[in-house]
Amino acid sequence: MDAKSQFTHRRWNPLRQSWILVSPQRTQRPWQGEVAQAAPPSALHYDPDCYLCPGNKRAGGAVNPGYETVFSFVNDYAALLPEALATNETPASPLLAAAPARGICKVLCFHPDHSLTLARMTHEEIRLVVNAWVEQYRELGSLDWIEYVQIFENRGAMMGASNPHPHGQIWSTGFVPDEAAAETVAQRDHLASTGRCLLCEYLEAERTLRERMIFENEHFTALVPWWAVWPFEVMLLSRRHLGAMPDFTGQERDALADVLKRMTTRFDNLFATSFPYTMGFHQSPTDGKVHPEWHFHAHFYPPLLRSATVRKFMVGFEMLGMPQRDITAESAAERMRACSEKHFWPRS
Repeated sequence: MDAKSQFTHRRWNPLRQSWILVSPQRTQRPWQGEVAQAAPPSALHYDPDCYLCPGNKRAGGAVNPGYETVFSFVNDYAALLPEALATNETPASPLLAAAPARGICKVLCFHPDHSLTLARMTHEEIRLVVNAWVEQYRELGSLDWIEYVQIFENRGAMMGASNPHPHGQIWSTGFVPDEAAAETVAQRDHLASTGRCLLCEYLEAERTLRERMIFENEHFTALVPWWAVWPFEVMLLSRRHLGAMPDFTGQERDALADVLKRMTTRFDNLFATSFPYTMGFHQSPTDGKVHPEWHFHAHFYPPLLRSATVRKFMVGFEMLGMPQRDITAESAAERMRACSEKHFWPRS
């Protein structure tokens, strides 16, 4: 199949073992739906009403220290708690199953400056965030009851971020969540049937074709995956086969900071806005088992479709049938390759 052909087709996602529908002809349809507000970068270096700024009182009553670099704390309104209540009730039906859920949810402030995002931070500042992610993964994953550590960032109100201060979250769970569990099965099955790492093989193919690659450095590649669902979806893949952040060398930590800086800057420059997205790292479970199948990567899921104010909605056929996209992965990669790595909004 010619990946650039403008006809409807399906593409296989080997990480989820599922299909997506690609309908390039729909890019021509007129838009009369919701138009959101553009999101310029914040000009406030300190917001006295921000729950995450240094020295401020959080909603739960705790007071932040006057931190000058990365700062983490247990979420005041955590979705998971370390102690889960067990139930001895017998369900009325086996179809009404329930199980206890334990976890530790933390917030990681990337920087004390309220106005910043990863795109507008320096490489050195992002490197400190990478160090913190490594230590949080190692610390939380070492607990004998934690089976997975999910590090992620929701950027922008469009993606449900409750606070614009530069921060992300770390949810560590006493079970392996569905997305990571599905990727574990896919990678494990591929390794068993071929003797090769699924993502090593996939990355080799993408680096040969180069149609969906955006850029790379010595240790990481940024690309639009063949099976991308979101219009400007991006994957970051380690070029060396490794399972999790603690496996990084110092050079690989530097390289991850570099690729994050460059990719988020390109995102912002695409529509000259503070680009919304959900970003998260997928890495080896911490369930005490050996996971040679796992290959470290990150997913960026941005909602914007054709401008800073028009977004894609996952509704209708996507909710009831299967994921669908309009612009091809190749055209999305081409547009992001053309974006500058000099941010459109200089840091003051």
